[in-house]
Amino acid sequence: MSARLIDGKAASKRVLAEVRERVGACTAKGVTPTLAVVLVGDDPASQVYVRNKGRRAADVGIATRDHRLPAEGTTTASLLQLVAELSADREVDGILVQLPLPPHIDADAVLLAIDPAKDVDGFHPDNLGRLMLGQPRFVPCTPAGCMRLIEEAGVDPSGKGALVVGRSTIVGKPMAQLLLAANATVTVAHSRTVDLAQEVGRAEILVAAVGRPRMIRGEWIRPGATVIDVGINRLDDGSLVGDVDFEGALSSAGAITPVPGGVGPMTIAGLMRNVVASAERRARG
Repeated sequence: MSARLIDGKAASKRVLAEVRERVGACTAKGVTPTLAVVLVGDDPASQVYVRNKGRRAADVGIATRDHRLPAEGTTTASLLQLVAELSADREVDGILVQLPLPPHIDADAVLLAIDPAKDVDGFHPDNLGRLMLGQPRFVPCTPAGCMRLIEEAGVDPSGKGALVVGRSTIVGKPMAQLLLAANATVTVAHSRTVDLAQEVGRAEILVAAVGRPRMIRGEWIRPGATVIDVGINRLDDGSLVGDVDFEGALSSAGAITPVPGGVGPMTIAGLMRNVVASAERRARG
């Protein structure tokens, strides 16, 4: 048996096409969906991420306002002032502060200062709390993308055993909440899990989000399982691999996301979807 590949690039194109239509409807009502992006410092990876987000926004008709600030001279106080101004600006629908921030800046204070109604990353405690209550405003982009890919694989989580490996507030915890909302029976594994192989072997749906290359071995995976690999790890030779041993998993999984080309494209598509959702609320008044 060879696992079916879940094509994140193709799925993201479908999501972005949906977003483009919704942007057009907003524009017809006189509302231009607008995303404010704040980048502090010159971290190369962050610059690439911001550039890619800007390109996708332009592709679907979302306007962007870039605020690029030097690491030296930018303080927590000055960044909080900028976030307050953007939160108060009625023409800004979403605010994205690119992480990581320089170590001298209080990242928690900055993220908390974002208006929850413009927190299109979905990281604010207000939005995470709404997710737990089953009343989401913005769903964090990567977990939302994972759920769409499970759907694209033709898998209904209801009644199935799901394992989330990783417990971050960015991926692991919201992912578990989304699977619970879809009526899966959810287990969360982490660094203190005693027998990870046994847990993986039981899972009909596996979401790996630990940031350790090929940590999950192919022979652990339950035959026919749906595997969503969130990990993006760069090896010494420059190649990218996931948290799952992809080659080993191909012979046991029923469907699996590749790395790259799986979850990554869906994360940016999810961001665009959150921005247009915010703009739609503005258009409704």
